[in-house]
Amino acid sequence: MHTAVPAAPGSPKLRTMHPQTPATAPRIWVDADACPVVIKEIIFRAAERTRTETVLVANQWLRTPPSRYIRSMQVAGGPDVADDAIVERVAAGDLVVTQDIPLAARVLEKQAAALNPRGEPYTANSIAERLSVRNFMEELRGAGVQTGGPAALHPRDRQAFASQLDRWLAQNR
Repeated sequence: MHTAVPAAPGSPKLRTMHPQTPATAPRIWVDADACPVVIKEIIFRAAERTRTETVLVANQWLRTPPSRYIRSMQVAGGPDVADDAIVERVAAGDLVVTQDIPLAARVLEKQAAALNPRGEPYTANSIAERLSVRNFMEELRGAGVQTGGPAALHPRDRQAFASQLDRWLAQNR
């Protein structure tokens, strides 16, 4: 039997929780629009293995594996709509997987953890510098400077992500 977990007023139903998952157990939230497929697969395996409630948030429909612990939430399109939905629902102690530095900063303010798909945790000590570099690069792009995109995801990045995720899961059981 599944128990409905209410979403915020005016928002779509978020998910149903498996009755063995305590309502206060830390959850994993995934900023799924830009999350690499291979990282999602790592998250899916870890969520199932550890019975951790996991919610993928995107502005498009997402396919998720059949699982009691993995759900997706589709939000309207538009800038920061998925980010706002995550911030509205994330709780202290949860984990958010995102490449979005401003979202990571907002998550850290709510006492949740944030991890990028390369396995680099965002911390209170590093977030100001990351925001500064991001804003500088945005200014360069706005001035017409070609800055290039992020490097390809390498096997070492996948391993670093899996290690950090396992570390978080072990600390939050």
